[in-house]
Amino acid sequence: MAGSIHEMLRANCKCDDVAKCVLGLKNLDLLAYKKLFELGPMTAEELGDLLQRERSTAYRSLQNLIAVGLVYRETRSIKIGGYYYEYVAIPPAHFKQMLKQNMTDWYTKMDKLLDDFENEILFPVPE
Repeated sequence: MAGSIHEMLRANCKCDDVAKCVLGLKNLDLLAYKKLFELGPMTAEELGDLLQRERSTAYRSLQNLIAVGLVYRETRSIKIGGYYYEYVAIPPAHFKQMLKQNMTDWYTKMDKLLDDFENEILFPVPE
């Protein structure tokens, strides 16, 4: 993946690259999201088995996905007592909208910063 916006504009980027860049995800996080959406809700252990990774590794990816809003967890009861969590992926249309909104917010912020570009470059504010 390209390391800067300048490189990304010149590279042959894919949607996965955009998602990773905009949301700060890793390859495994995206793979976990895709499996959850494709196969439906599952536990961290089930996801780990599917990804051929330890449960703790799958859990870290799930936490990353929850943090950015691509996955949520639901509590399920066990008949003999106790509970467990199942993880659910949001639909791709919502994922796409989230990416667009993040990109729009970023562009707006950068555009506002550039409004005062000349003054900032010539007379930088000390930190």
